Order: sequence, then C-alpha cells, then structure tokens
Amino acid sequence: MTTRIRVTAVAITVAAAVTGTALLGASGVASAATSASHGTLTISNGSKYVLINGHRVNFGVPVRDLAWSPNGAKAAFIDGSGNLDVANPDGSGRVVVAKNPGNQNWSHPTWQVTVKDSQIGLPAKNNLIFAARASGESRLKYISAKAVHGTPKTLSLYGEPGPDVPPIPQTGNVWPNAAGHYGTSVYANVNTGDVYIRDDYTRQQGGKLTKGSQPALAPSNEEVVFVRSVAGHDHLFVEDFTHNKVKDITPHATTDYTEPTWSPDGKTLAARTPSGTVTLPSNGTGHPTKVTGTVGLAAYRP
Repeated sequence: MTTRIRVTAVAITVAAAVTGTALLGASGVASAATSASHGTLTISNGSKYVLINGHRVNFGVPVRDLAWSPNGAKAAFIDGSGNLDVANPDGSGRVVVAKNPGNQNWSHPTWQVTVKDSQIGLPAKNNLIFAARASGESRLKYISAKAVHGTPKTLSLYGEPGPDVPPIPQTGNVWPNAAGHYGTSVYANVNTGDVYIRDDYTRQQGGKLTKGSQPALAPSNEEVVFVRSVAGHDHLFVEDFTHNKVKDITPHATTDYTEPTWSPDGKTLAARTPSGTVTLPSNGTGHPTKVTGTVGLAAYRP
C-alpha cells in the first residue's frame, strides 16, 4: 500500500526515554517512579481529577479523553460542557480552544505537531484533531491548539490516487490518534469496522489498514496498535508496517483490553480493562500487568 510505504520511509524514531514504571499501591492508585527522562502514565475518567504519577490532580472541571502534547507541556481534553480545552499539567491556565455549539458530542482529541520544513515548503503545525458527532454522524475536525473559542474545521480525508482505489468514508470516523513528526494519524470508522491511516506529509492521502477499532500510532510511525474482538473478548493487536505483520499481543485474554496507548519510547502499551489499567510490552513478549485499579483512559505524558 502506497500510504504505508510513504509513512515508513519518512518515519523517524522519537528520542524519548523509557516509560515510568507504575506500581499498584495499597490505596489502589498507581504510584510511579519518575525522572526528567521518564514518561508518566496518567488516567482521566470524566471527573475533575486526573491521576498523574500516583496523585490525583484537580483540574477544576470534568476531564474526559485527556491527551498530552508531544513535549508534555500541555494537556488537551473535553470538559464537562463538551468544550475542547487546553491546560497546564497541574490544571492551571485552562483555555477553551473551541466552544461546543451544542447538540454535538466531541471526543478523543489528539495533538498533530510538526516542525517547519523549508526544503519542501511544509509549514509547522500545532493542531488538535478530534471527533465530533452531530445529527447522528461523526466526522473528524481540527483546530489550532493555540486558538481561543475558535471554530473547528472538517479534516480533509483523501485516499490514494488511482481509479480503482475505494473512496475514504467521510462520516462514521472516530478515535483519531496522531504521532511522529510528519502529521501522520490513524482513526477508526464505526460503519466499516476498519482502521484507517492518514498521511499528511507532502500531500494528504490515506487508506484502510485493517479490521479493528480504537487505534493508536506508535511514536516511530512504524506500528499501530488497535482493538479487535476474538472469541468473546477484546484483544490488542499490533500491526508492523515495516514487515507487514499483524500480531495479537494478548492471545490468552480472559478480559477485555481496550483504549491502548503507547509509551514515549514505543516499548510499552497501557490499556484499560474492566478492573483497572494494565501495561504490557508492545512486542508481545510479556503478559499484561495491572498497575492500578483506577478505570479510565490512559495516556503517557512525555
């Protein structure tokens, strides 16, 4: 597939250090070893408290679907009024980037951050992409992360060139996730049950990857993790673009593993289960380890 080849060709490994190690404390919340070079596992669950490094941080408003900027300096989330907000890691300095006009359900913001490339004429980007459901249809939207009460625009979704290439669905798109330095993102479509990739480097194009949902793109842009139902449980799968392989990394699942996210170095995945949050090696060589009984959306702060 042309899109996979282009993504792999331009992919670079993010120079992030190993993720923090979380341990389940007696209180039932995660405590984590930290240093300046470690990513920190955080969990948001729709309350005003975000679990960060084992501590509950009060953001002052309900926080849903929290996502961290690539440098860890800012958090983006959907607040209790359905607006798209950006705040500092301690919840201070909150700005309403986009105010929900009403009768819409916004979800799962993700940061699309790229640097300027003068050699090929690419501008820098600092956008937030999210899903917006209105009148029964879900579309992907985007807006500058620095906007204040701005108006989101519909994200372009073009396929690869060619007469025999199937069109890219414009509605039913949810769960966007961006990573890397070239604006690449993945998302799922609830109508087709497929995972798609969107390449936004020299020109925007994209295409279907595989059956699944809730995808997350690796920091290297060379892998994607997603959820797929197997024998009555939700499993985690990783597709390796470089070797064109798909692997079930939870083959012996006896519970549902959902909402996966990558550590900054790409070596660890965190996922939600009905009884809490687990981490596991992204290469599938280990078993899931429960790190906290807190149930919510996991995200790594670099």
